[in-house]
Amino acid sequence: MSNSAEHGWIIKIDGENNAAGPLSGLRLAVKDLFDIAGYPTGAGNPCWLQTHAPATQTASVVQKLIDAGAQLAGKTITDELAYSLNGVNVHYGTPLNHADPTRLPGGSSSGSAAAVAWQEADIGLGTDTGGSVRVPASYNGLFGLRPTHGVIEMDHCVPLAPRFDTAGWLCRDLQTLQTTAQVLFKNTEVEQAPAIDKLLIFKPTVGGKVLLNETARDWIAQRTELFTEVVEVELEEAFLTLLSSTYRSLQGAQAAQVHGDWLDSVENPQFSADIGERFEWCRTIDQAEISAAEGQLQQVLQQLGEWFKDETWVAIMPTTPGAAPRLDEDAEALGAYRNRLMGITALAGLSRRPQLHLPVLQDQGAPWGLSLVGGRFADLQLIELAKRMV
Repeated sequence: MSNSAEHGWIIKIDGENNAAGPLSGLRLAVKDLFDIAGYPTGAGNPCWLQTHAPATQTASVVQKLIDAGAQLAGKTITDELAYSLNGVNVHYGTPLNHADPTRLPGGSSSGSAAAVAWQEADIGLGTDTGGSVRVPASYNGLFGLRPTHGVIEMDHCVPLAPRFDTAGWLCRDLQTLQTTAQVLFKNTEVEQAPAIDKLLIFKPTVGGKVLLNETARDWIAQRTELFTEVVEVELEEAFLTLLSSTYRSLQGAQAAQVHGDWLDSVENPQFSADIGERFEWCRTIDQAEISAAEGQLQQVLQQLGEWFKDETWVAIMPTTPGAAPRLDEDAEALGAYRNRLMGITALAGLSRRPQLHLPVLQDQGAPWGLSLVGGRFADLQLIELAKRMV
């Protein structure tokens, strides 16, 4: 075993897989939240590692990929307990953004993204709670899928907020992403979803700036003939702020509930400053705030239901506000950016919908892209559509 934090690894495993299957010959990188029998699960934090015994069972999602022929290449770095979107880990190192080493790799599946981007793995298994597959996919120029919530098993995986936690994966090409999807969605409702033929063009405004710039609009316009109906929707800043605040409260309340006992049991969990502050804040969320967020969620779902009239509609939108922030961005600016970013990423999480990132654009000379957001269980249909669009 060896470590190579720059390329995303926390443990490299030189193993073989003699199982024949659709993933034979493909290398699998696994985020260090998923249990692999015989190995520790560190969740990005040394105190978590010290207070938990090595795994005795392998997570179902990992085992399915191995059984389909994937070769386990190792475990990858994650932000501490997956509670960040930056991809920085003060304990184990920050994976390098392959496209631009001066920029953040994006978290919390930063290690899996880096391993794939540096071509040391073909499938980067991660988790996505608030954007932790989609954001590093955007920042590193990869395809990345946040699946329909609840379809893929999350057993033997360190949770953050189970209401939103999903497994997800990143790949350099759509064919590999699709083959992985076919393995994981076999015999599920995803296989029964109807075809998509109607398009919503979501135009979010963040920080007073309409994110769907001319280049993005042109890219979309060249593909509208694929749809029988096209509708443009302004996502006003007030609505995105509502998404962000609703999501943050509901996620934070669950994170406090899930990890509260462990936090009480550890004298000094040694978090980085931003994640430590986040855990302190989430433990202050009271029932009144939770109830208010639940009410806001119903407003959000009602609005989305008016836009997505049925399962034949798909939305396209920017995945992130733009290129990855630079590594030397100050903490205050990153905090403000996180809130704006979550206004975009929260939409799929709150509505339990699948979202597929397409690495088709650049911003400031760095990777950026658009996402397809579909109805629940439309995951395979999103991939089929993406193959026609890309």
